Amino acid sequence: MTPALETIGLTRAFGAVTVADGIDFRLAPGARHALIGPNGAGKTSFVNLVTGALAPSAGRVLLDGADVTRLAPAARARRGIVRSFQITSLFRNLTVLENVTLAVTERHGAGGGMIRPAGKRRALIEEAWAGLEQLGLADEAARPVRTLAYGRQRLVELAVALALRPRVLLLDEPAAGVPAEEAGRIVAAVEGLPAELAVLIIEHDLELVFRLARRITVLVAGRVLMEGSPAEVAEDPRVREVYLGGRRA
Repeated sequence: MTPALETIGLTRAFGAVTVADGIDFRLAPGARHALIGPNGAGKTSFVNLVTGALAPSAGRVLLDGADVTRLAPAARARRGIVRSFQITSLFRNLTVLENVTLAVTERHGAGGGMIRPAGKRRALIEEAWAGLEQLGLADEAARPVRTLAYGRQRLVELAVALALRPRVLLLDEPAAGVPAEEAGRIVAAVEGLPAELAVLIIEHDLELVFRLARRITVLVAGRVLMEGSPAEVAEDPRVREVYLGGRRA
């Protein structure tokens, strides 16, 4: 089966510092895969390379078998590689519905007109509304994003990402900075993502990783240390040494 996302020998060096060192990685269609590693392991650099925010020194990025290495971030997003960020990147003065409608409008190639033309396109607004209902955000559709609790803003960002109809969704610490009482909603939303969507979760919270992921890749110093099931990763002595500090997971 062709991977939804694949990297072959993906490398990035800044002078003598190599942040990605020949990374071979495969994300299967419908995967729930986590990328973990200690601080400085190169996780964010890897995501930036995959999404096009950072150009590789060597190697390739493939989406459904097609080489997208030379495509700009916006072109990759249109092809289906979509990411969320550790810090929300929403239009805070716009409403929840307006934020999601913008994403729907952009996907349909009508983004240049922004909000006013979008407001005249009932089908686009209805699609955005359906996305909010899916994530339990419909009651807050008319609220400016800035008035929402941070955990709800993270859900809005997920709604925006899903509105782009990704084939591969990269979730960069989806519950980072979210109070415990709100984190459960985000976890439930991730668990409820479409089964055919390939999801890569970059996360420090191992409890969250072991709950959501079926496969885990461990990155250390820009290299893949190992890949396996949650049980295999938890029992690997190398992982306990470099990531868990020698403790059992």
